[in-house]
Amino acid sequence: MPQIPAVPLSWYLLLSAVLFALGVAGFLYRKSIITVFISIELMLNAVNLSFVAFSYHLHRIDGHIFSFFVMVVAAAEAAVGFAIILTIFKNRRTLQIDEIDSMKL
Repeated sequence: MPQIPAVPLSWYLLLSAVLFALGVAGFLYRKSIITVFISIELMLNAVNLSFVAFSYHLHRIDGHIFSFFVMVVAAAEAAVGFAIILTIFKNRRTLQIDEIDSMKL
């Protein structure tokens, strides 16, 4: 049975860099709070991919543990973030960043 060649570490890191760059671009150039929020989650997932790729390559478990903690923080951030987004929408009736210029009502 022929052995399947492993995917090089550089491919995982390149994919992680592309995902992180897309997240940064979405964070900087989008006008909707939801899109900015999703872009932040995309950046966190890109970092998770790097952690796991390095962990697998170095045969250590540290990257998996860090990735788990990043997922826990992302879940907490999602809960708090969506609560804030719903409150902003309830008070302002919009989710466009340009129209939400201050925290005053």
